[in-house]
Amino acid sequence: MEVRFQRAYRQLRDAGVSEMATMDELIQVFGEPISIYTRAQGIEDGVLVDVTEWASNREMMGGFTVPVAMTAALWAKVVAPKGSIQDTRGRAHDVLWLASLAVRRRQEYYKVKLGNRVPVLRVVVDGDGVTIGYPADF
Repeated sequence: MEVRFQRAYRQLRDAGVSEMATMDELIQVFGEPISIYTRAQGIEDGVLVDVTEWASNREMMGGFTVPVAMTAALWAKVVAPKGSIQDTRGRAHDVLWLASLAVRRRQEYYKVKLGNRVPVLRVVVDGDGVTIGYPADF
């Protein structure tokens, strides 16, 4: 996987495409995409969970003004276990707050220390909004 990524990166660099390339620039180099998987499709398929309402200014969980989704793997950890004194909404608040800090600091990855474990969250900002998950989810 890493080798293919490096090859594609060199191909883009040699073609004069910047790291912050637009879709039009990428199409010029590679041609039209074969297929595009949208956020709406991801939510419909259950790959993403829409948390826009909780992440909004109204709900005070992150202050986001754009659509926000979590990957299914992260959402599975956010959902409070049965019999827990925690609730899902409170756990979601923590994740959304950390994601909002990452966006404000313009960090793509945000490390969270929980006891001896240090899980890493990845926050991706794209044209469709914000997606939060583990690095392996992307």
